[in-house]
Amino acid sequence: MTLRVVFMGTPNFAVPSLSEILANGHEVVRVYTQPPRKSGRGQKLTKSPVHQFSDIMGIPVETPEKFRMSRVIDGLEALDADVACVVAYGQILTQRALDAPRYGCLNLHGSLLPRWRGAAPVQRAIMAGDSQTGVQIMQMAKGLDTGDILLSETVDIKDIDTAETLSNRLSHVGAEMWARALGGVEREALRPTPQTGEPTYAHKIDKAEARIDWTRPAKELDYHIRGLSPFPGAWCEVGGARLKIHLAKPVDGPGQPGEIINASGIIACGSPLSENGALQLLTVQPAGKAKMSIEDYLMGRPMTVGDILS
Repeated sequence: MTLRVVFMGTPNFAVPSLSEILANGHEVVRVYTQPPRKSGRGQKLTKSPVHQFSDIMGIPVETPEKFRMSRVIDGLEALDADVACVVAYGQILTQRALDAPRYGCLNLHGSLLPRWRGAAPVQRAIMAGDSQTGVQIMQMAKGLDTGDILLSETVDIKDIDTAETLSNRLSHVGAEMWARALGGVEREALRPTPQTGEPTYAHKIDKAEARIDWTRPAKELDYHIRGLSPFPGAWCEVGGARLKIHLAKPVDGPGQPGEIINASGIIACGSPLSENGALQLLTVQPAGKAKMSIEDYLMGRPMTVGDILS
């Protein structure tokens, strides 16, 4: 049976899910996504990744600024959809919207709920040093990621994972789950399981969090840097100029917090002369430049042993 599907999503994370739903033969009657936003140096209005993909596939798109408006929900109800598939849409749905499709709204979420409910589950999992995370499809309910779980897959977090690499892997694992989820909807065979355990919340990343505090242990800063890569990017100042650090690895080497203890880009971490280790910088990004290896960076901007990064 072909389902009439409404899809709601915005970033790159959601595109594989929309692609998979289409590949399984379901009729996507409408896509809802965030309105075009200004981006880049020219601040040009840019459509979301989901919007761009939908245009290619010829799917009608709507971009309401506020989904809770009555006329928007009137339009959703008029679609006579069987189900809505929601992936990182970025707007709160009212109960009336949740009830509009025949089988309600299903949401793909990038964590193992109730851990990391909220806007930034992938980033927060890495920043907390979690060894595992996952993707789940839940039956949406009123409240922040509180619905019953329908399907779940666990994914290991690798020592070199950044928010970008982990998000990409989770997006494809999650996309493959939609065939089972929508097949279960067709057969009315899905068995909801209530969430159990103490919730934690993945609050939206604040740019103020991005500045590196060299008094923290090297392992914590490794998590912090990888969780914020590529956006907004953890950063420090080198000689008064901002330097983003996208990848580093913990190594031995005591020194003052932020002290350059090796000209190859090894920076001391933790309290003064502690055993909290150091970080070997691997991938960096000077202001106004592209990402580059630490070797390429040092060719034009040597680091002086004994200098302190702030």
